[in-house]
Amino acid sequence: MTDERQKYLKLLSEKYPTERSLVREIINLTAILNLPKGTEHFMSDLHGEYEAFCHILNNCSGVIREKVRLLFGDTLSHEERKELCTLIYYPKEKLTLLRHCGRTDESFYSVTINRLLKLAASLSSKYTRSKVRKAMPDDYAYIIDELLHAQEDEDDNQVRYHNIILNTIIDIDPEDFVISLSSLIKRLAVDHLHIVGDIFDRGESADKIVDLLMGYHSLDIEWGNHDILWMGAACGSEACIANVVRNAIKYNTITTLESGYGISLRALALFAGKLYPDMQPMKAALKAISVIQFKLEGEVIKRNPDYRMNDRVLLDKINFENSTVESEGETYSLNDTDLPTVNPENPCELTDEEKHVITGLKNSFINSARLKKHISFLYEKGGMYRIYNSNLLYHGCVPLKDDGTPDEIEFFGQKLSSKSLFDFSEKKARYAFFGRHRTQNDIDFMWYLWCGRKSPLCGRNIKTFERFFIDDPASHYEEKNPYYKYYETKETCLMILSGFGLNTSVSHIINGHTPVRTVKGELPIRADGRLLVIDGGFCSDYHEKTGIAGYTLIYNSHGLRLKAHKPFENVEKAINSNKDIHSDSEIVETESSRMMVADTDNGERIESEIKDLTELLRIYRKGI
Repeated sequence: MTDERQKYLKLLSEKYPTERSLVREIINLTAILNLPKGTEHFMSDLHGEYEAFCHILNNCSGVIREKVRLLFGDTLSHEERKELCTLIYYPKEKLTLLRHCGRTDESFYSVTINRLLKLAASLSSKYTRSKVRKAMPDDYAYIIDELLHAQEDEDDNQVRYHNIILNTIIDIDPEDFVISLSSLIKRLAVDHLHIVGDIFDRGESADKIVDLLMGYHSLDIEWGNHDILWMGAACGSEACIANVVRNAIKYNTITTLESGYGISLRALALFAGKLYPDMQPMKAALKAISVIQFKLEGEVIKRNPDYRMNDRVLLDKINFENSTVESEGETYSLNDTDLPTVNPENPCELTDEEKHVITGLKNSFINSARLKKHISFLYEKGGMYRIYNSNLLYHGCVPLKDDGTPDEIEFFGQKLSSKSLFDFSEKKARYAFFGRHRTQNDIDFMWYLWCGRKSPLCGRNIKTFERFFIDDPASHYEEKNPYYKYYETKETCLMILSGFGLNTSVSHIINGHTPVRTVKGELPIRADGRLLVIDGGFCSDYHEKTGIAGYTLIYNSHGLRLKAHKPFENVEKAINSNKDIHSDSEIVETESSRMMVADTDNGERIESEIKDLTELLRIYRKGI
């Protein structure tokens, strides 16, 4: 035995100092291996749509409704089942409404609590009693544990005991108990949540979504391009800050900045009003920050020749005499040449007033305590990609060449492709936020990850300048990385999975970023089931394009299935009229035999732990 191994087993013996404690833990862990695997939910591209996301979290992507139908389909009417579901989704609000209607008498609470206990018992069956106990609200953990495990005995002693508990609850505080039971049910329905990128932008409540996720029991986040943009802004990247502010004005989500994070746009608004007095204030602000953005991006590109994006510096390609600009070898007419802050001799140089505006915004971003807290959470729970239970999760793309092979990209003297590119990008992103000796180069790379031509989070040639200043739609076309041409083939997906060290016979790629346009016949399940694209368009702006309002991929012990959600109306209708999100379910893959904990990553860790404990047990039994 090596010295390191002895040292480890000595440390382990401090936790399990006796033979009996070891035997007990080995028995416990071996039993856990033979439980069904927990249910995973995958969602992506939330884009600030708080109410819809919150509702889907509450109804567990329709799983609660399915369980209620399964358990009470023969005893409750359709309307009764809907009301029970709404009570679980929004217990506090629904109970308040029912109380005002005079419906919350003793009989109501007795019936409701028993139904909730039956549902909780059904959902808890795949977990250990210890794990279920830990999931219970602290105030009622002992009581709920007793009620969930009630058993009939010869003299009905336990039945009477549990009836007394229930009657006492109903007499003292039934509402709080119903709220606690509802919370437990939702907690048990989903064991782990994966957010495959893009919490921010477009919708107006991204900050509320992050608050909600920070209280979630178990999750991970794969960064999206819109997330990395906000992360770059929090790192102090002026180019990222300009993009964040521009998006907020464009998508009318200024409340996220001002109310959510305390970032004032007053200086920008005053500057823009003075610069463009004849324009509507918000349009003037959008134009002013756009020009600042294009200048800052030009400087980033010039500072970093490795980005190979000089063709995207367009301010110096404007011909002010004939109001044209050259883009990708073509000359286009500009729709606006009133650019008083652009010096033709040095187009990317900021004026003193522009410097004042962006410096003020930068100070606001890096000093916002709430933004820092939220971005720290994204770093803590997130990454560029994740391998979880043999599946590969990432938001954007694996850059490929025109022939479909992995593109080798050189950054700072390193040649990177596939997994090494993702690993390098994550390391740079972490250093940009946490590094004590970070450089401008590290901070600039956050902007590249947002919109760089070969960024694994972007995957297309962004044409923000053309869309803003050129009317000709021919200039707006954003060429996609060849990944999006080849990723529908099984061979490409197997190549990518292999590059990340995964077993190609069982693994899948779970991808967000590009909305699936079901109205045009696009399908989320591609490459013979090896690729699952789960961006279904949570953002209300996408509903017409996609034909749905988001996807949830569900991976439980029986296999994979995809839920396509219809648009959510609002919380008020959900509470008052028991309106739920309608979701269509599609089986992706069914396991030939039920998956157990032993078949998961956690199972692998447990088996390793059992091996160590067994070795320590042998040592104890030798008297050492």
